[in-house]
Amino acid sequence: MMKTNGRRYALISPCRNEADYIRKTLDSVVAQSEPPTLWIIVDDGSTDSTPAILEEYASRHAWIKVVRKPDRGHRAVGPGVIEAFYAGMAHLSLGEFDFVCKLDVDLDLPPRYFEILMTRMEANPRLGSASGKPYYRSRRGAWVSEKCGDEMSVGMTKFYRVKCFEDIGGFVREVMWDGIDCHKSRQLGWIVRSWDEPDLQFEHLRPMGSSQQSIMTGRARHGFGQYFMGSDPIYFIATAVFRMTQWPYVVGGMAMIFGYARAWLRREPQLDDKVLRAFIQSYQRQALFKGKAKAIAAIEARQERFWSDRVEKLQIIN
Repeated sequence: MMKTNGRRYALISPCRNEADYIRKTLDSVVAQSEPPTLWIIVDDGSTDSTPAILEEYASRHAWIKVVRKPDRGHRAVGPGVIEAFYAGMAHLSLGEFDFVCKLDVDLDLPPRYFEILMTRMEANPRLGSASGKPYYRSRRGAWVSEKCGDEMSVGMTKFYRVKCFEDIGGFVREVMWDGIDCHKSRQLGWIVRSWDEPDLQFEHLRPMGSSQQSIMTGRARHGFGQYFMGSDPIYFIATAVFRMTQWPYVVGGMAMIFGYARAWLRREPQLDDKVLRAFIQSYQRQALFKGKAKAIAAIEARQERFWSDRVEKLQIIN
């Protein structure tokens, strides 16, 4: 399909040793109703057959570009993934695109995924970031939701309007980057959304919260990330208790609490933005008392003036 004006999007995908999953992701992007203008895949030192698979697809599709990084000896998460993302960003001019997406390569996307996101973002100029919802297959083959809030865009398909991405200053190079960016967007007046609809549901081939070591390590890392972001302790405990209702039952939530408590006891550094940390805590406390939906609606109504002012300034500059 020919790309319409204002629908040029770039994908950037960090990857390392993804031979078990990457073909499904490659095939699902190739099959998109509106394929990307450019897809930069950063091979972060793969030692399996990933490089050969990437070469195969890049030879068939001119819009796939592979960037290779030296082997660091292990698979990176959190800041390492964002480091690889920015290594890919160095190979494009962001101003030439309308949208940019950090895309994981362990996903199977529905065919109209990016088309629908762009259509909805065009219809609402305040929509700065958006995504569908991740699902995974249980051991018995059931389709299981990863239970991501509607007020967040998910980290494995971070689809951004370029103007919003630039406005928030891009991604923080630390664990919980994929939550911090959503809160920063709202602070500046943008809207962030994800939708749980058949045409936007995608399969996450590696369950959220797992890691190269174990899912327990991943949940403990999430707890540290919540501490780094400055999450309100009571709100965090409530989310950890909620996670205890999902596999791995009870112990997954306990691992999150352990990661948070360990960081707090060690007085680990936190996000170097006190105003944003206070903004996040204020939202979380509101969400505890009146629910996420009402808290988000109130914030979006209050922050709209900041978005209007910023857009007006951009129009004057341009």
